[in-house]
Amino acid sequence: MIRRRTAAGGAAAVIAAAVALIAPWEGLRTASYKDIVGVWTICYGETLGVGGGQTATPEECRDQLARRTAQFEAEIRPCLPPELPIETRAAFVSAAYNIGSGAFCRSSMSRRALAGDLPGACDALTMWVKAGGRTVPGLVTRRTAERALCLSGLD
Repeated sequence: MIRRRTAAGGAAAVIAAAVALIAPWEGLRTASYKDIVGVWTICYGETLGVGGGQTATPEECRDQLARRTAQFEAEIRPCLPPELPIETRAAFVSAAYNIGSGAFCRSSMSRRALAGDLPGACDALTMWVKAGGRTVPGLVTRRTAERALCLSGLD
């Protein structure tokens, strides 16, 4: 089967797929709160510039999610092969949104993908299941879903 692959020009499709994956895992919270490791968070898991007592509308949160997902897609683009299936790249963008683009670019996900081991790069998603030094069941489930999407692009 021939899969549609995407380079930078297909970023819109990747971002749309990543947003659809990220939103339910992060969940929408319109008032700031401290996450499980004590970081101020709002909307769909946004931490940048967030402090206590902040609020946002659902529309503001959706706009912010789209903007930040596009930012993460652009930041990790150099850390992946230029052409990847949309599903595979979207799974990596979702992971980067959660762990940060710097951590993603230093990860075995990136190293394996750049070495041409795309199935191994997808498998490496499942290594990122800890927060605050402990395994988080929700991250295990999220990484399993990201891995499945990642591999589906390789079929």
